[in-house]
Amino acid sequence: MRRFQFEDAETTKVALQQEIARSSESRYDHRLHGLLLLCRGMSSYEVGETLGHSPRTIQYWYRRYQEGGFAALMDAEGRGRRSSLNDAQWAQLAKDLRESPETFGYSPGPWDGNLLSHHLKQAFGLHLGTRQCQRIFHRMGFRRRKPRGVIAGADPEAQKAYKKTPAMGPPERPRSLESG
Repeated sequence: MRRFQFEDAETTKVALQQEIARSSESRYDHRLHGLLLLCRGMSSYEVGETLGHSPRTIQYWYRRYQEGGFAALMDAEGRGRRSSLNDAQWAQLAKDLRESPETFGYSPGPWDGNLLSHHLKQAFGLHLGTRQCQRIFHRMGFRRRKPRGVIAGADPEAQKAYKKTPAMGPPERPRSLESG
């Protein structure tokens, strides 16, 4: 039987891992698959390599299952470090991020990790690093988008043809080079 090949296997692998990490249900299913592979005789090193985790993580899943059954494999509330922001601060931050940074007296431009770090220090007296602020954007569902410049008086059809991403809609069928 022929092996399946992805055009960009590494990018696909990363996308799949991100999709698994996206929800607690998919993480639970992922852990079940890991244990299933252990049941089939694979070592924690082989399972870790296959699923993209360390062998120690696989051993941890196994121990959790042995001690608490299926329920122990589910994500539990309270694991990990507590948030620096309380519920009222999260709500206020959500409102703030929907405003332009200029509203708060900052220089014009989009919100980014550095600016959010500065804003949290000013608004709540919290000292969070840039990377942690980027995680906050992700947790709140914000995506970083770079604004594209618009050239005054440019031909819209030429701009459409130049765009990196095609417009949404039905895909165009390739035309044959042969005549009728």
